[in-house]
Amino acid sequence: MKKIIVIAIIINYLIVNENHVYSQDIHFSQFWLLPLLQNPAFVGATYDMQAIANYKDQWRSVASPYKTFNISFDMKLNKKKIKKGFWAGGIDVFSDKAGDAQMGTTQGNLSFAYHVQLNANSTIGGGLMGGFGQRSINYSALQWGSQYDGTSYNASLPNNEPAGSSTITYPEIGTGVVWTYNKGASTLSSKDMVSANAGIAAFNVNQPKYSFYGSAENLKMKIVAHANLLYGIKNTNLSIVPGFIFYLQGSSKETLFGSMFRYTLKEASKVTGYIKGSAFSFGVHYRNKDAIIASALLELGQYAFGISYDVNVSGLKSASDGRGGFEISLRFVSPNPFTGKSNARFL
Repeated sequence: MKKIIVIAIIINYLIVNENHVYSQDIHFSQFWLLPLLQNPAFVGATYDMQAIANYKDQWRSVASPYKTFNISFDMKLNKKKIKKGFWAGGIDVFSDKAGDAQMGTTQGNLSFAYHVQLNANSTIGGGLMGGFGQRSINYSALQWGSQYDGTSYNASLPNNEPAGSSTITYPEIGTGVVWTYNKGASTLSSKDMVSANAGIAAFNVNQPKYSFYGSAENLKMKIVAHANLLYGIKNTNLSIVPGFIFYLQGSSKETLFGSMFRYTLKEASKVTGYIKGSAFSFGVHYRNKDAIIASALLELGQYAFGISYDVNVSGLKSASDGRGGFEISLRFVSPNPFTGKSNARFL
């Protein structure tokens, strides 16, 4: 009963008192495997073609888990036709379900970008994203404090809550800029490759209405700044892969930073192509005032499998027992990143 009352109070605060809070977008921990959720300018920036699927299961120990699923695809469109620059396009779809009421958000976006070749090693590109989202809630699954009869929960008692719409639909607009740098190994055996990217993006630029009750609450603009680096340690199989991402949305801020350590298990065959190459990465990231994130990534040729787990360290840990969220990612890229044929070779 205590759990029911606490959840009801939280839901009541977030839904009914909408003028006092800012609705927030979804987030994942493996941000390096979610390029289109970082920046629409990432389409075509890192690989000739890329497809990614992500799944996160969060806060299972507190209540009904938050489940988030994302798929994306992007590719270069005309790189061979234009030497100084190229167009790229992509699509991204995510679905999020939260809590006992299955408060959900489903959104699909199309992104286009143009990248200019600054020199042999770097590009800069600008992107534009547009799409539509739908937010939904199941009121019948909610249990309110007013339905507690002094002994137990009684579903026949009125909840005394105002009636609201169960679904809302809204448009979404975003834009961004990204810079990439890639320098191959100086020799076949030196393994001193350097790859980097950095950018800034704005989502919810149109600040759409985002209320079940028809109030003036808007989805606040979200600013995202990010940077990643892969630095090969010369004459070793080891690379360090630090990165960070920063979100600013309304009065809310989130910073996530840390590093992966990548070990090349097998070099790809650049002659026959039969040996595809492989690498294993592991590392730790920290979401400021929220969670410590342990991650691992296995790359096998054009495929990669990522896994991470959030250990909650915020004030919520007394309820979560430190258990935050489990996340997995699958990725396919073309061409094989171990052959050095693509402009981008970052994780």
